[in-house]
Amino acid sequence: MATEKLGIKVERNPPESRLSELGVRQWPTWGCEKSKFPWTYSAKETCYLLQGKVKVYPDGHGEEFVEIAAGDLVVFPKGMSCTWDVAEAVDKHYNFE
Repeated sequence: MATEKLGIKVERNPPESRLSELGVRQWPTWGCEKSKFPWTYSAKETCYLLQGKVKVYPDGHGEEFVEIAAGDLVVFPKGMSCTWDVAEAVDKHYNFE
């Protein structure tokens, strides 16, 4: 079941059938080491974290954040600007719409 906070939808540990339905394993991958950086989504992004832990701070929400980690299927809306604070190196599948 997905939850939404600060405009970010998170589905924790979705079943493999859900990942197959979306074609997640065929999506490209992206990774980064522990770091902190600003990001703006020019398109809606759906991603599935294979490893890592991140706090995402959407602009305009002060110190509020959404924490995502390995096993999470996450949807970021087009136009969102945020800061990624990567606590553990990330490896993820991603898809832009």
